[in-house]
Formats: sequence, structure tokens, C-alpha cells
Amino acid sequence: MPQSDLGNLLREWRGRRKLSQLDLALSAEISSRHLSFIETGRAAPSAGVVDRLARELAMPMRAHNTLRLAAGYAPAHRERPLDDPGLAQAKEIVERILAAHEPYPAIAVDRTWHLVAANGALPVLLEGVDQALLAPPVNVLRVALHPDGLAPRIANFAQWRAHILARLRAQIEASGDEELAKLEEELRKLPFRGNGPAPHSDGQAIAVPLLLDSSAGQLSLISITTVFGTPLDITLSELAIEAFFPADRETAEKLRGLMG
Repeated sequence: MPQSDLGNLLREWRGRRKLSQLDLALSAEISSRHLSFIETGRAAPSAGVVDRLARELAMPMRAHNTLRLAAGYAPAHRERPLDDPGLAQAKEIVERILAAHEPYPAIAVDRTWHLVAANGALPVLLEGVDQALLAPPVNVLRVALHPDGLAPRIANFAQWRAHILARLRAQIEASGDEELAKLEEELRKLPFRGNGPAPHSDGQAIAVPLLLDSSAGQLSLISITTVFGTPLDITLSELAIEAFFPADRETAEKLRGLMG
């Protein structure tokens, strides 16, 4: 990449983090003059400076690699598929977590919300979903909001759609990921079956619920996201486990019944 790309990346990320040149220079322990020269292509930073800038900008591993390449250095972080032998232990941990969560649904997704793995309770959520949406690679957000997916069965669809899109927007703002931006654009264009305003909270809710109609009646679910705390690989840094919990005793009983 040309040096101008490095300057553009730094300005873009400073804007995303709402940092001035002086703010970033001070936190990265370089002069604001040097940072200005880096951004205008008049100076070439050392690899150490690039890494400090990436750290102070809280750049994800993938973006950090892009910054290093723009500066003429090799990537700092490896990226391997989850089925790589070197990630066998991590894959086993993910599968163990998913299995231990049964009879409640749990999935593992990558950075663009494509399904990586799931436990045996996932079919409970997928009742009636068009098989075309379940052809690999399965994007779980597309399945959730598509009129041929879960949308017709979500009782609080307006609220759940707003929750998903807000979460996706926050992820895009934090990562600057262009693929996620394309996904957001696609999801916003899907037909929106409004089903009234979001219900008023009674002050007792702890999270936005998913109210999903099933063959056993309506399920009330909340989700919790788990990520690797100190990942050393891009794949692991972008992997998330989405675990659904029953929000009430009735839902817990129904899920146990549906799982047999």
C-alpha cells in the first residue's frame, strides 16, 4: 500500500475514536509534529510506532494488520480457519460450551455473523425458516430479520429489529468493517413487518427479549455474548458465542420439552 493509505487510515481511525492529532500523539508517546508528518506521508514510522498507534486507537487485530501493511510491515497477527490443527483446542472449547448450554440454544458466529457452530437446540429457533436461508454460509442476522426467516414468528419484531440494527451499527463504528456495513445496508432494505411500537418496559427487564412463537407456544429469550478474553489469532478475536437463556420459568420448561 502507498504511504498515503497509511495517513488516510490514521485520520479515519482518529475520527472514529474522536481523537485529535495531539491526543493520539501524546498517548502514543510521539510528537504531534511526527504524527502530522506520518499522516501526510512526509515521514515513515517505525514498526513500534505503528503498533503503539494501533493500540491507542483500540484497533481490532484485522485493522492493526491493515495499518502495518500500509506502513510497509508484515502483519502482526495470524489468521487461521477454526478447523486449523493449531486451533484444535479452541474449537474443542467452543463445542464444549455450546453442548453444555443445552437444552437452550447457543451458536458461535464469526465477525460478519456467519454461523460457525451450534448446539442441538438450534432447530428450536429455526422452525419454519426457508431452507434457502439455511444454505451455507448461514448469516444469522439475515435469518433473524428476513420475511422468510424468523421475522414472522417474532412477536416483538419491531423491538428486536431495532435492537439488532443498533448492535450492528455499534459494531461497525467500533471496527470500521466494510463487510458489516454492507450487511447493515442489506438488512435495512428487507421488508419491515411493523407490529406496533416496542412494548413499554415495566422496569423489571434486564435485556431486550426475543419473543419467539414456537410449536410449544411463545418463548421469551435473552442472549449473552461470550468472546475469548486474550486471543492471539484473528479468527479467535472475532469469534463470538451467542447463548440464549429462558427469560422465565415457562420458557425453560418449554425448551426442555422441545429438546425431549
